[in-house]
Amino acid sequence: MSTTITSAPAVDTLLSRRSIRKFKPDAIDPQTVDTLEAAAQHAASSQFLNDWSAIRITKPSLKAKLAAIGRQEYIATAPLLYVFVLDERRNAMIAEAKGVDTSEQRFALRYGYRFSQAQNDAVLALHAMETAAESMGLGCVILGSLLNDIPELIATLHLPTYTFPVLGLAIGKPDQEPALKPRMPRSMQFFDNTYPSDDTAVRELKAFDAEVHQYYDLRNTERPVDAFSDQIASLAEDETALDRGLCDAEAQGFNLNR
Repeated sequence: MSTTITSAPAVDTLLSRRSIRKFKPDAIDPQTVDTLEAAAQHAASSQFLNDWSAIRITKPSLKAKLAAIGRQEYIATAPLLYVFVLDERRNAMIAEAKGVDTSEQRFALRYGYRFSQAQNDAVLALHAMETAAESMGLGCVILGSLLNDIPELIATLHLPTYTFPVLGLAIGKPDQEPALKPRMPRSMQFFDNTYPSDDTAVRELKAFDAEVHQYYDLRNTERPVDAFSDQIASLAEDETALDRGLCDAEAQGFNLNR
């Protein structure tokens, strides 16, 4: 499929995004921090509940602890580091002040729908911050690795009931220039009106596998990246992560069955 893409500052920023895992030691100035946090706050929010928060990590010892949880040393070197959390704790406190008994079944903010919507809101806010940072010449990497040990992360950040960690975001001045990672053909991801009943979603997989296999990640320059289909097959057999995450969420006070 031939494509014609319009150039615009925001579009150019999004199309050139890449994960940066090596940062210069320069601190990020307060005005930039204010700008990035304002950008995050202007992301869309389901029902205007504002049900996310972000923990700004400034202590070197705490950065080192998160690097150990994520098993990625570069987390400790990030000049600016956040952990975004879905947050119904604040709304529970507001509701209690208005006379709502949050221990009763009618406290709707602790159920699965609000959990997923709050998680979405946290991701939207993080992405807004990431895009703003990249538009200002900074580099970022989203840190799903912090969820390697969710109970330890919760304990480390003292996250109360009705909160849950979603993702981390490391920001700094780039000290590397990785190649753009390949993106699958749009015909495999964009469909008209309904999900295709034929093999459209995988029709161009062989060519995409070959393209991905030619990409070299700076984390391991000795060998090409595994083919996309091999990566999917490997992750598809990891059943423990989902079960563990659900149990951890319920331990934080959420009821995900409703």
